Order: sequence, then structure tokens, then C-alpha cells
Amino acid sequence: MPVYHKKAKNPISPDSFSNLPDHVQVSLREAIGSAKDGLLALSITVGLNVLKAMMEAEVAEIVGPKGKHNPNRQAVRHGSEKGSVVPGGRKVAVRRPRVRTTDGREVRLNTYEAFQDERFITESVLERMICGLSTRNYEHGLEPVGEEVPAQGISKSTISRRFIHATRKALEELLSRPLGDKRFLVLVIDGVMFAGHTVVVALGITAEGKKEILGLWEGATENATVCKSLLADLVARGLKAEEGILVVIDGSKALRLAVREVFGERAVVQRCRVHKKRNVLEHLPGEARGWVGKKLNQAWAEKDHRKALSELNRLADTLEEKYPGAARSLREGLEETLTITRLGLPETLRKSLCSTNLIESAFDKVRVVTRNVKRWRSGMQVLRWAAAGLLQAEKGFQRLKGYRELPLLATALLEVITTPKSSMAVKTA
Repeated sequence: MPVYHKKAKNPISPDSFSNLPDHVQVSLREAIGSAKDGLLALSITVGLNVLKAMMEAEVAEIVGPKGKHNPNRQAVRHGSEKGSVVPGGRKVAVRRPRVRTTDGREVRLNTYEAFQDERFITESVLERMICGLSTRNYEHGLEPVGEEVPAQGISKSTISRRFIHATRKALEELLSRPLGDKRFLVLVIDGVMFAGHTVVVALGITAEGKKEILGLWEGATENATVCKSLLADLVARGLKAEEGILVVIDGSKALRLAVREVFGERAVVQRCRVHKKRNVLEHLPGEARGWVGKKLNQAWAEKDHRKALSELNRLADTLEEKYPGAARSLREGLEETLTITRLGLPETLRKSLCSTNLIESAFDKVRVVTRNVKRWRSGMQVLRWAAAGLLQAEKGFQRLKGYRELPLLATALLEVITTPKSSMAVKTA
């Protein structure tokens, strides 16, 4: 047994293998050399040796032991040829043995085909590029597999083709998700701009508080046609609103019109307070923005719907003479900024559902994912990248804050859509 000294830099020496068989010594020396390039290089070197042994074992099982005559054999060895397997996000060249039946037909080796699945490369490309690795630098972002292992399939054009395929598949899967097997209580809709293209995205919240990206649609602007197409697609895929659904939107009139046309009275709309506040303050000079913003926050924090509505109307009256633009902006959709208050939701749910910030965090992920894109060529490219970023963001979604109180929202929605409008008007007056 070798003695290890503290000062020894490399206790594993090739001389330690002198008593082992020659083929074992060669394999061990290759492994030690690969270890210098990292754990993956070591693993791939060892793995390729194991794969070679597995293929030889499968060949022996099919044709029988090498060098022994067998008059009943149904297949024979037929040399070898160049091939490749897929470890570590790239192709690696190998020699694969060939087998043919006695009548000349090629026999497929299950061992070789199992390690040749290129889906592993495509998935690796998608993951790495979403994390910021460009096609040009893809090779440099991979852990080395050893100088003796030739790598293939990592050129810029190849990686680009694989990424396009992966993102197109992700987009197709996203747009074909069935929605009829879940109860969505909340639908959050907002848009984001990419190089002249608007992508309108819908995020759903289930009765259990789980967030999911439901769909997206592309257009030149956030117009009524684009918004209606998105919502109609969700309905066609099974989104149900018979028992009511809370739709949280920004201040887009086109989106509000689309919600009304697709869902009718089954949708209860909450206007984003962040967007509303921003729009109002943009009509004001700097010295007035502080106190107006404070008044808005105080009104929206009020638990009593009638009192909150009265405070907002009073603020609009105050602004009317000196800042009429701000007053008009505040009055537009004013009551819909208080929908969650009117529904009587607990404070935690009101904070979670008062704005479109739930989807804005997903947009932040999309912006990070697309930061390396220098040239946008088409709307399909925009959709592919957006889908990839949104699905990546979805992996990090957590349950809605206050999700345990969502049954209260379900009850309130059902009450709203089953109560005649005249009764609601008297109730909220």
C-alpha cells in the first residue's frame, strides 16, 4: 500500500499502476490526464470507455464471442465506423462497432442509440443561452472535456439552429396548454415592447394560488384586435369564467374593451393602481406630485369602498381647476381601481392584486434573457424569445401572497356576477 506524504503534490503516480494489466494501465493514465481539465473531462473519458465496453458487450451478445466459430449465428461483426454521442452539451466523436445479419441487413445497437439522443444538446443550448451565453461564445461556456476528445456540433450556426428549434417548441407548447382542467380566479394581462412589436401576455392564478403563464400574442400595438385574439385563444383552450374571474389590467382602453367583449359581465376588472398613479402624476408639476400621490395611496388603503370612492372623487374635484388633465386621468376608470376593495378582500390579497406587478416580474426576466439580442428580424423571433423568457420566469414563480384567503375571492366573484346590477348599485351607493 503506497505511503502518502504531506509534501507530495500528486500522490497518484502512473508508476503505481505498473503491476496492473496493460489495458487497465492505459485507461487509468487517460483518466488521470483528463482530470487535469476538470471533473466533466474525467467523467466523459471514463464514460466513453464504459460506453465502448457496453457496445462490445452488446455486439458479443448478438453475434457471439469473438474468435469462436458458430455455424448457427444470425449476425456477424462488420468492422466499425465514425459516430458520435452527446455528453456535456455537445457531440463527441466515437468509433462504433457495426453488425450485419447474415443476409446483409444492418443491426442497430441499442446502447449506441441511447447515448446519441440530440435532445440533450438542444435542452443544454436553450438553458445556456437563456442564462446569457451567446451563440458566438457558446463553446467557451462549456466545461472542457479533454484534448483527446474531439467535440462537434458547437459552431455558431449549429447552436443558432438548435436554439431556434428549442424556442419554437417552447412557444408551441405554451400556446397549446389546455386550461379547462383548472379553476383560474385571477387573470393578469399586460404588454411589453420589443423592437416595435408589442407582446401581450396573460398570467393566471389558480384557486390554489399558483401562477401560470397562460398565453401571449404579438402585434404592432396593444390594440383591441390583439387583446381580443389573446383572450379568445384562452377561451378556446378551455379557460372558464362562468363563476366569475378577476381581471387585472393596466389603463389600456383597448384591453378593457376586449375583456368586455370576450367575457362580458363574468369578468370583474381591477385597474392597475401603479399605472393609474403614474398616469395621474405625469399630468402634474413636480411640486404637486408628492401630496397627490399620498392622497391616492391613502384612498386606496381605505377598507371601506364608499369612503375610498368619496376620497378619490374629492381629490379629482380638487385637481379640476388647476390641473384638469390630472383630474380627467383620475376619473377615467376610477371605480375600477377600487374593485378589490368593493369585493371586501383581506389586506394581503388587496396588496397582491392591486396591480399588474405580478406579470412585470416575468417581464423583467424576459428583458434579461433578451439582452444579448442585437437584431430583431421578425415577430416570430420576438414571440420565441418572449416565450423562452416567460417560461424561465415561471419556474421561479411562488404562490400568491395571501393564497389561503382566495376562497373569499371566489365567493365574492360569484356573488357579483349573480347579483343584479341595480342591487349592486344600491349596495355600493
